[in-house]
Amino acid sequence: MTTPRKIQLDHARRLIISKQHLDASPVPDMLQVFKNLGCVQLDPISKVAKTHRLVLWSRLGNYDANELQKIRFEDKTVFEYWAHAASMVCTEDYPIHAVHMRHKREANPAWLDEHNLHNLKANILAQIHENGAMFSRDIEGDGNTAEQFSGWTTNAAKNRLLSSMWTTGELMVSNRKGNQREFDLAERFFPEWTPREELSEREASKRSIERAVKALGIARGKKHIDYHFTRHRYWDFHELYEQLQADGTLIPVDIGDGEEWVIHRDDLDLLAKIEAGDWQGRTVLLSPFDNLICDRDRTFDLWNFFFRIEIYVPVKKREFGYYVLPILHNDDLIGRMDVEYLKKEKTLLIISTYAEDGAPADAVKPIRTSVENLAIFLGANKVKFGKTIPAMWSGLKA
Repeated sequence: MTTPRKIQLDHARRLIISKQHLDASPVPDMLQVFKNLGCVQLDPISKVAKTHRLVLWSRLGNYDANELQKIRFEDKTVFEYWAHAASMVCTEDYPIHAVHMRHKREANPAWLDEHNLHNLKANILAQIHENGAMFSRDIEGDGNTAEQFSGWTTNAAKNRLLSSMWTTGELMVSNRKGNQREFDLAERFFPEWTPREELSEREASKRSIERAVKALGIARGKKHIDYHFTRHRYWDFHELYEQLQADGTLIPVDIGDGEEWVIHRDDLDLLAKIEAGDWQGRTVLLSPFDNLICDRDRTFDLWNFFFRIEIYVPVKKREFGYYVLPILHNDDLIGRMDVEYLKKEKTLLIISTYAEDGAPADAVKPIRTSVENLAIFLGANKVKFGKTIPAMWSGLKA
């Protein structure tokens, strides 16, 4: 067995942050961010901004929203699909995601038969085939179909079917207006250059393991990998994981916690630069769904930073707030802010700010700069700080 390479915890953190494009390296282009992260989560909550906008802002700064629209719905170099959650993923990874689509098609959900929805499904497909891409609100349902379903599809049978056909890869989201999705047939949506090779479960899993480890920077076996990128879709994991270590693709490392971690061999040069002192961090606010922290247990393992989303927690039981943005400062998570963007007033409201134990007092200026940059990105012309400010960061209100 290969002796794990010893890595200091701060070097491991810096490798992770660099792989996530959250260090001070030159700003990459937008598509490269998608390629390196593997996926960017979508979520309808926009207390500050939609999470995908915040994830990209944390890495790209004040980017042009038209560029995102272009790569999503014109170039189609990314598309919407399930990754570690409903996300934007890379079209070049289509063969990996197509395995899950195939699984879902072959499963033939029991509720289709139970509620006799096959005719409605055929009718939806026929409408889109004849009319071209259609927004869900414009697609006619079946007046005789009164079944209601629980979940996030507004309970209607039509919407349940649209989401199902998106999961099976029969339909793709071809445009959006707010939270309204426009659907088109997959064969019309994807560009001609889309890779079409049909992968086995095993090959898809192997590629996903490598993609996940590269995106994570450093990972602790199945516990971390299975939760990332193609969440819970890692067939033959243990055998492939051992094989990838045996052939030198994944390098065992020891960060001093008694657990076995791995990095990808392609990242050894970057690690060497970091260990030689060639690294610079920055200060930035993160979406509560950011890729860096979406695995809450991993975040605690690496940063001793306990983070849970309190959106669905009753107001009186919330510890930090409804929509809380963690603060990344260099290679550490040093605090969090409960934030709301008041669009009508064009005001970015920092409801409360919390510092972690041991957070540096001299972080005020870069935190303030990050808040001001976020305000510019959102179109706010004023930043207002609430009363709950730690004494050592009181300068934030200046």
